[in-house]
Amino acid sequence: MGMNRMMLALCLLVAGAGGLRAQDTAGVRSITMEEYEKARTFTVGDPDKDTYVKFDNVYVLDHHDFGKPYFITGDDGKRKRIDLYKLLLRQDRVELGTVIFYTTETGKRYTACLPGYRASPAVWRKYFEDIHAIDRIEPTFVLKLSYVLSEELGFQLYRAAHSQQDAATGREEKGTYGNDICFPGDMRVEMADGTLKAIASVRPGDIVTTVDPVTQARQRVRVRALTVHAAKNYAITTLMLVAASSPGAHEVKLSARFLEATPNHPMETASGEKKAGDLLVGDTMICRDAGSGKLRRFVVWDKTESAGGEQRVYNIVVAGGTTLILNGVVVMQK
Repeated sequence: MGMNRMMLALCLLVAGAGGLRAQDTAGVRSITMEEYEKARTFTVGDPDKDTYVKFDNVYVLDHHDFGKPYFITGDDGKRKRIDLYKLLLRQDRVELGTVIFYTTETGKRYTACLPGYRASPAVWRKYFEDIHAIDRIEPTFVLKLSYVLSEELGFQLYRAAHSQQDAATGREEKGTYGNDICFPGDMRVEMADGTLKAIASVRPGDIVTTVDPVTQARQRVRVRALTVHAAKNYAITTLMLVAASSPGAHEVKLSARFLEATPNHPMETASGEKKAGDLLVGDTMICRDAGSGKLRRFVVWDKTESAGGEQRVYNIVVAGGTTLILNGVVVMQK
């Protein structure tokens, strides 16, 4: 088998691994040729910060499961960077493929879209043509890309094997990690009239509150849909946020907020957007102060992550804004 054909076979192996992950989504379907072509036009400004990006309010590029970027230096001493993003349908979290950003030492970026394993032969042929076209301009592109995809496949197999070991040896139970960006059903959403409602009870047509993360201006927005994911033993990140004030010279008043979310739900912090699971003690977030009712900065005081037990998780889709308020904490919409 020639070098290029061997590398393409490795790409197919990784697509198969990606397809196994796609089985965990709310629905499964293949990427269309139109979607494949559109995905090749998607871009992100700063891959170090833009880890969850929406396009046309239909598609999402999600970097969370892939971790840090890959850096490869060849015999020529030139350093290449490769960032991998899951390509998802925003509404149902269906995984369509993997978008690849390949950045050269001069800052030039090439974009490829590795289709999901269910893609039609026509889409796969187009993918092979496209990456070979890049390879003719950027020598060894296919070789470096295939190396990275092989590394990613090895990691996925390693993680799967160790998950099986944990189950066999009776180690501490680990929660399910997936594409579901959601909240347990008892997290309370701030409604437009100031009341709180369990997210599991929110219905289309309800009016909720969204807050501009910069100006903190409040806006009323209508709920378009409630997304409900099947009951699993999801991994849950639990946050305790604290704020302190001094009403008097020798008096300190503490306020606290508690929030539970899947580890990959995006959160707004003073240093930019972060996943719940990536938050650090000391990060600051906007919360509703129970005493004054005003929005103010709270500090992440404690964070834990563990299996949350068999349960459904929920998310709501609204008609505007970028945030919601759950349990008094301003969170990003997915």
